[in-house]
Amino acid sequence: MITRLLTLLLSVFLLAHPATAKNFSSDRISVAVTGTGADVVLIPGLSSSPDVWNGTVAAVPGYRYHLVKVAGFDGAPAGGNASGPVLIPVADEIARYIKEAGLKSPALVGHSMGGSFAMLVAGRNEGIASKVMVVDMMPFLGAMFGGPKATPESVVPMATQIREGIARSAGDARKKQIEGTIASMVKTETMRPSAVAQSLASDPAVSGQGMYDLIVTDLRPDLAKITVPLTVLWVVPQGAPLTQPQMDGYYRASYAGAPQAVVKHIPDSYHFIMYDQPELFQAELKAFLAAK
Repeated sequence: MITRLLTLLLSVFLLAHPATAKNFSSDRISVAVTGTGADVVLIPGLSSSPDVWNGTVAAVPGYRYHLVKVAGFDGAPAGGNASGPVLIPVADEIARYIKEAGLKSPALVGHSMGGSFAMLVAGRNEGIASKVMVVDMMPFLGAMFGGPKATPESVVPMATQIREGIARSAGDARKKQIEGTIASMVKTETMRPSAVAQSLASDPAVSGQGMYDLIVTDLRPDLAKITVPLTVLWVVPQGAPLTQPQMDGYYRASYAGAPQAVVKHIPDSYHFIMYDQPELFQAELKAFLAAK
């Protein structure tokens, strides 16, 4: 009984006080570590904090979680992300962290832009990951802006306009825009304030560049290099002029380069699945992590 009590108290302490990863320094990311067990790297999305995983970590114990925070997001100084590309350099730093921390083929779980980071890490570093879960992200976001015939080159003008709009937004107009965006991405109203706060605390220039990178970067060629198990969870975007079967077809076509991919629709949820369908998401994550 005493041993079980001590174990429970230790688990609660570790969740409340994650340790900073030792012997790793980066001006693009920081990593906090919590829990014990097999290694899992959790990567949040654009303008988000690793706090989006708090409920998940608490509900799915038994793993050592490595929580990535991207410089420039949620109050973190922009550092190396202050100028130039963000997507690929940050993915390279996550891969370097995994190697320098001595992680042995961890599972990678990424939400939104975090899913893009996960695909880049797994696709461009053979053997680095044991499995990958992508939470509501496509390998080429540009196709959603430029249509099925879009190329990275053809969407540059639109991506540039979006980048500049985000980077230059300020004051009440920025707050109103972010509140509207989060309302379309988080169905559960009580979870919206934290998501809004994280976005408001993010560096507009870094967020704008991150969105630009997502639109113009086509990761479909990298999918063939991901040979480990791949799970993709997706939702029908709020207000999208597409039916569920149409979205299903689009996702399956997008991930056709990874024939092992398991593509699953999550009902009654907006973009932040871990907020809108926490129990269903946690069940999917448990099954994903437990699978051999």
